[in-house]
Amino acid sequence: QVRLVESGGGLVQPGGSLRLSCAASGSIFSINTMGWYRQAPGKQREMVAVLDSGGSTNYADSVKGRFTISRDNGKNTVYLQMNTLKPEDTAVYYCNAYFQRAPDALILTKWGQGTQVTVSS
Repeated sequence: QVRLVESGGGLVQPGGSLRLSCAASGSIFSINTMGWYRQAPGKQREMVAVLDSGGSTNYADSVKGRFTISRDNGKNTVYLQMNTLKPEDTAVYYCNAYFQRAPDALILTKWGQGTQVTVSS
C-alpha cells in the first residue's frame, strides 16, 4: 500500500530551525506534486508549501522567506526546511502527494499521518 511517512518534528525555541522529511513508499510510478500542510489546535488545515514536478513552488504568506520546500525525486521524498520558527508555527504538519501507480494511470492523492512541531520557549 502506498504510504507517506513524515519525520523531523519536535520541540524548538523561537528562532530555531527544523527540517521535516516525508518519504513516499509503495507501488508508485511517479509523483506529480508533493506538499506540506499544517493544522493547529482549533484551526483548519492550511497549505504551507507545495512543489510540483516542474519545480514550481507555492508558499503560504506566513512562511515566505523562512521556509523552503525541496524534493528528491529519486527517493520520492519531500523536505521542508523551517527557519526562524515562531510560536504560531506550532502545529501538526502533514505531507501530501499526488501520484500515479502506473503509467497512464489515474492520479491519486495520499496524506501522511503528521508530525508535531512545537515552537516554545
